Amino acid sequence: MSRTIEVRIELESILVEQALAMARELELVSDAAPDRPVLAVSELAAIRAGRELTRRALEATLQRQSAPAEQNARPGEPAPAVVSGSSKTRRPRRS
Repeated sequence: MSRTIEVRIELESILVEQALAMARELELVSDAAPDRPVLAVSELAAIRAGRELTRRALEATLQRQSAPAEQNARPGEPAPAVVSGSSKTRRPRRS
């Protein structure tokens, strides 16, 4: 079976690629699993792949969102130094 999928943004591309990888991995894992624990083995693989899919989606979304903010950010300025003479912390006296 062959289908054409059109993606509009990088995030969609990442998610489609990850979903395809997840489907292929689930097929391989379930085909290779012994008959009795096939559900448990497949479920574990699905959970791991689902977490990775979610992590990559979140990472791509946050990177896309932070890029314009980083471009518009002003360069850092030095922090002002404390001019007063004493600090509130004291060193213990030596005996």
